[in-house]
Amino acid sequence: MADISQYKVGIVLSVENKGGGGKKPLKACSVNIGEEEPITVATSASNVREGSRIVIAPIGSTIINDSGEEQILKKTSVGGIPSEGMFCDAGMLGWGSGASGIAAQVPDTYEPGSSPPSTKPGAPPKNGSGGGSDVPAVEVKGLFEKKLTKEEKKKLAEEKRKARKAAKEAKKNAE
Repeated sequence: MADISQYKVGIVLSVENKGGGGKKPLKACSVNIGEEEPITVATSASNVREGSRIVIAPIGSTIINDSGEEQILKKTSVGGIPSEGMFCDAGMLGWGSGASGIAAQVPDTYEPGSSPPSTKPGAPPKNGSGGGSDVPAVEVKGLFEKKLTKEEKKKLAEEKRKARKAAKEAKKNAE
């Protein structure tokens, strides 16, 4: 596995579609990685948008290429666009889950230039370790709520009517 300590969190400042003859359109992205000047990254990742916080392997960092070998990232031209880094996907970061070729995004709590999390944000802890999480817990409601029975609906409607009537009386008495 590559050393991800060299990777950084970056904010996409602008995205310029460059077309491209391949299956996916090529984009030139200006990215703030916490340095004085933003860097340019060429990508075909479909989920890259302006304002996205994405993990980046900058020039000089080590990545694992398609052959499974470690490779030091160099400034290169992709489709005629000079690229000074590479957006990382979940596999490159060792997060386990996540699609290949989809840029790994992190929450807004990560500042540009900071190190990416060692585990996928929001993922349950591995091996039952109940340690603290990098991301605050969020209550997720189910997509489908339990349907009310006819009696429950009637009871709710009656309670609403009583509440409206009491509010109307209170307003009348206040006048």
